[in-house]
Amino acid sequence: MNSAPNVLLSGFADESAMTKKANEQFAALAAIGLQYYSIRFVDVGNGIKNVMVLDDAEISLLQQMHADYGLKVSSIGSPIGKVKLKDVDDGTANKFVPFETYLREDVKTACDRAEAFGSKLLRGFSFYHPKGTQPEDHIDQVVDQLGAIAEACDARGLTFGLEVEANLVGQTGHLLADIAAKVNHPAMVTIFDGANIVMQGFTPDQVYAQYQAMKPSLGWLHIKDYSDPTLGGRVDHVDEESASHFVPADRGDSAHEAILRDLKGFLPTLHERMIARGVDGIFVDLEPHVRGGGQFGGFSGPDGFGIAARALCKLLDYVGIGYELRSFESLQAAK
Repeated sequence: MNSAPNVLLSGFADESAMTKKANEQFAALAAIGLQYYSIRFVDVGNGIKNVMVLDDAEISLLQQMHADYGLKVSSIGSPIGKVKLKDVDDGTANKFVPFETYLREDVKTACDRAEAFGSKLLRGFSFYHPKGTQPEDHIDQVVDQLGAIAEACDARGLTFGLEVEANLVGQTGHLLADIAAKVNHPAMVTIFDGANIVMQGFTPDQVYAQYQAMKPSLGWLHIKDYSDPTLGGRVDHVDEESASHFVPADRGDSAHEAILRDLKGFLPTLHERMIARGVDGIFVDLEPHVRGGGQFGGFSGPDGFGIAARALCKLLDYVGIGYELRSFESLQAAK
């Protein structure tokens, strides 16, 4: 009998709707059977907005809709950390914000959103180093800034999740693990995302090794995959807006089967880590991008999101990791 704890399935709801209207997002997730979601972009009647710029009336309406649709927010899909580390012109469109201002304004807003939506988790990133420089040369500054963010989150009972992603200082699992070890704060964990590693030209074996490097700091996982036969080795800078080779988790190059098989044995440790932070459990968060992705989000549609969800469930079933979807019994209990 499998004694490992179940994982909690979640997903970036904005990917599931043909538009980003809240009712379309929530209807799609409820039909798939999810009970949690990560909030990023949403239209509550006043146009598409990032969660960071929602007003009080929109937040209140979403809170009521969560109750209506039986949904909880697993994490705030904030863009925290997707700004320049230094105020230099490097040919990118990334903006620079002085860090004290960023901490006082943007990080506070992200924490406000987590509290408003009852989530203990805040997703973020490791800052853009100047294009053409080596990420390793900027780790000390990143560690200082992320340490301050972790402190700000901890003061409000929240946990900051640092996602591995191309073009940022923490662009690989090994770099992210190094950053996390140096920050060394219980309010900061890392988020594994296999596709974000594969699209940089890494092989499945290399992706698996980066997952292993992240395990001491791991908090939760984003699930999407990538398969581009034209990749012939390491890509120094990824054109995120042209990325178009995202696939469901059962057919890409992210070594998801091997990773999930290993994760099964690690679940008790990870569960204890996250429960200690006040989190409901171990989130496995769908972010499929199967119809395309970019620097600040992606799109799958209700059908694509369903395809990606079934692929993930098939893998979880195959390796023997438990999870729950809505059932007739849960429907009756909610009446």
